[in-house]
Amino acid sequence: MVLLDGKELSQQICQGISRSVGNSVRSGKRKPHLVAVLVGGNAASRTYVSAKAKACEAVGFRSTVIHKSAAIAEEELLCVVSELNRDEGVDGFIVQLPLPAHVDATRVIQAIDPQKDVDGFHPTNVGKLVLGLDTFIPATPYGILELIRHYEIPTAGSRVVVVGRSDIVGKPIGILMSRKAYPGNATVTLCHSQTRNVGELTRQADIVITALGVPGFLTADRIKAGSVVIDVGISRVADPSKKSGYRLVGDVDFEAVRQKVSHITPVPGGVGPMTIAMLLKNTLQAYESHAAAVGK
Repeated sequence: MVLLDGKELSQQICQGISRSVGNSVRSGKRKPHLVAVLVGGNAASRTYVSAKAKACEAVGFRSTVIHKSAAIAEEELLCVVSELNRDEGVDGFIVQLPLPAHVDATRVIQAIDPQKDVDGFHPTNVGKLVLGLDTFIPATPYGILELIRHYEIPTAGSRVVVVGRSDIVGKPIGILMSRKAYPGNATVTLCHSQTRNVGELTRQADIVITALGVPGFLTADRIKAGSVVIDVGISRVADPSKKSGYRLVGDVDFEAVRQKVSHITPVPGGVGPMTIAMLLKNTLQAYESHAAAVGK
């Protein structure tokens, strides 16, 4: 069994980004600038944004967090987005999800300049992804691709089952794994809450990608021997033995499943670190495109 170590690979990717930034700064260019807009006090969102800010600092990016109250009016948030679109000193920005219930997240995402949409959520970038055009790939699916590529996992002709149909992970990774490229050329089945007999489908899969947020959903009896399991889910479960009072787990019954598979991601330390690394890679792409456009 091979552990797909996202922590180690993300460090390698970030080292490469850091070298690119260092070369740019030494040539007289400014640092890449990533902005995160955080609305409200969601604990998971705050932790994630903080991790992004630390990662930016580590690779030499400039990082800004704009924190707004959960009571912010939708129109005010749209004004923040508009200002960031116009700011020539900002290469890319994200509006951290989820947003408060009174804010239309779709409207906010559609207001982001596609050239600064380093999350890859804008309809223009989603459309380019579907058509196989160069665009920002959403960070989590991008991280999955890089793990598969790094560990040289064969995908052509494989049966891939994706459990979860979110716009952030499930749908885009399904599209990417079916494209005419590596990783890809697979036959993809996308499962969701209305799919019957999910276990029968996952037992036929060469690669299973879970993105549910349901602890222990994928058990050993739901996979075939020698398959590849990529766990995107992450949940907190009570654990009195921990100082925090909880521990992080994925969608996979890890200890049982690892005995049966050829490759598996841990949680934490698998897809999570890759997500942040690929967000930085998207930001570097935006920075380089911006520099080319303005000629400096």
